[in-house]
Amino acid sequence: MKKFIETIKNIWSIEDLRNRILTTLLLTLVYRVGSYIVLPGIDANALHQFSEKSNQGILGLFNMFAGGSFSRASIFALGIMPYISASIAIQLLTIAVPYFQKLQKEGESGRKKINQYTRLLTVVVTGFQASAYVAYLKNQSGGAIIPQYSAFLFWLSTTVVLTAGTLFVMWLGEKITDKGIGNGTSLIIMVGILARLPQALLQEFSSKTTEGGGGLLMFLIELAVFIIITIGLILLVQGTRKVPVNYAKRIVGNKQYGGVRQFIPLKVNAAGVMPIIFAQAIMFIPATAIGFATSSESASGFIRIFSDHTNGYYNLIYAILVVVFTYFYTALIFNPNQMAEEMKRNNGFIPGVKPGKATADYIGAVMDRITLPGAFFLALVGILPGIAAALHINSNFASFFGGTSLLIMVGVILDTLQQIESQLLMRHYDGLMSGGRIKGRTAPANV
Repeated sequence: MKKFIETIKNIWSIEDLRNRILTTLLLTLVYRVGSYIVLPGIDANALHQFSEKSNQGILGLFNMFAGGSFSRASIFALGIMPYISASIAIQLLTIAVPYFQKLQKEGESGRKKINQYTRLLTVVVTGFQASAYVAYLKNQSGGAIIPQYSAFLFWLSTTVVLTAGTLFVMWLGEKITDKGIGNGTSLIIMVGILARLPQALLQEFSSKTTEGGGGLLMFLIELAVFIIITIGLILLVQGTRKVPVNYAKRIVGNKQYGGVRQFIPLKVNAAGVMPIIFAQAIMFIPATAIGFATSSESASGFIRIFSDHTNGYYNLIYAILVVVFTYFYTALIFNPNQMAEEMKRNNGFIPGVKPGKATADYIGAVMDRITLPGAFFLALVGILPGIAAALHINSNFASFFGGTSLLIMVGVILDTLQQIESQLLMRHYDGLMSGGRIKGRTAPANV
């Protein structure tokens, strides 16, 4: 405890770090306040039915990323998701399109152009999603729309406000990244997810302490399991395989360069949270196609499987998709040929492996081997909320037993703590941990 208090004092005594933390807290507070401001033309008291619908399926995923703004029909209802979608699309273009590959290699000027394209694409994506959101509001909660608003005026005002809201959230994220601490976009998503945790805990505590709920002991056991899962996720996020690299000696004038041994840290979970997001999106397509209003009697057995995340077949298919997407996304973002080329250019080599293609093949083989256990563990993380719900844990609390929620929370918190620790060590203070250093994750996108 004394060590913790001393660390807090050290953090507060560094003016730059203190200002960054306060700026981050202020901007996230602005985001949370804005998530409760309802759209013009909407009666907030008549949104109960809409809230229930928007917490199901893929809409529940959107609502989670938006911090509950989607179900509240707020000015930030679309949240940061259009920006995330645009970022992923541009990232894929930098892999597949030569023009964007060239921009990526141009340094700071190329990065600014890519950011500009991302912002423009965000406006386009937000416009389409805002129009779809208006149609969904009318179909699911038409009674919440004030009758005095004409259809065209409501569509126009809502589209403009939602687009402006998403751009403002994007600006908040960029300001947090520049002036605050941590990755702004990831922090905004994490704060929205974390805001649901206290209510989920209270609901679970209430359900367990009622008659027949299992009692306080069962609630404590669930908390213990939750902590163990969180520890396992930390190991997954921080897990790396170090590949040794030697650099040949070079003598320039009177100075010697190279001649040292370093390591390439290959991430066990290089794909991050993206495989779970892609798998969830695919699994929600069949149920979304027939609509949630369809009665269970009229729905076929196939559709019923994809509508019940506690079903064994659902979890099996979901786990297979997570493994497949883990390898797919890792192959997209990880380029062993480029790594081998850069090592060769800097006179580096892996002991016992020839430079060039042999090095690229070796790195690729190592990455494939460590990705396999990472993919299986990620698949287990993905299906844990369904298993928890099948064991009669409250659905809101069950969503924190794994899946997207917990993985994003763990990754973002580790990233932020890593940046705080770097600031402390740079000023010759002790880090946040007495043994070793905190390792963040390398996010493939702004998630």
